[in-house]
Amino acid sequence: MDSAALEPSLYTVKAVFILDNDGNRLLSKYYDPELYPSMKEQKNFETNVFNKTHKADNEIAFLEGMTIVYKSSIDLFFYVVGSAQENELMLMAVLNCLFESLSQMLRKNVEKRTLLDNMDGVFLVVDEIIDGGVILESDPQQVIEKVNYRADDNPLSEQSVAQVLQSAKEQIKWSILK
Repeated sequence: MDSAALEPSLYTVKAVFILDNDGNRLLSKYYDPELYPSMKEQKNFETNVFNKTHKADNEIAFLEGMTIVYKSSIDLFFYVVGSAQENELMLMAVLNCLFESLSQMLRKNVEKRTLLDNMDGVFLVVDEIIDGGVILESDPQQVIEKVNYRADDNPLSEQSVAQVLQSAKEQIKWSILK
């Protein structure tokens, strides 16, 4: 075996993608530009992965020299791809973090419509977990805290709306008392 292929690396994740129950891409991020450089190659790989996994009850697959861990929920399939030498437990930790983070963010309603309605948050979750193929976080609670922190910067977040309503009530009360 090639000794360079066995050297440890921080770049453990080759790709992450989410497909619907028909195998259509909803989200994908490829971190190794040499793996599948064109969109056509990526979609072909995703189709092959989906065809191999959508009826299986397993959590792991090996295809085209890649280790693939996956999970399904209602009408979605979540995939994390690593090299053939990659530790499946590390990939599974990423997959579980992704799924649990999205589950919390979407209030346990992990389905296609809800996912599409919150796609900006989904991308934030993926970016908080993986950066350039390097695993940054595997604790869903930490990911949600970071994503919510950014969401709180939005002036129209739920919390700020409640604060505006409370402030308006107080202003009305004071204007009546005057």
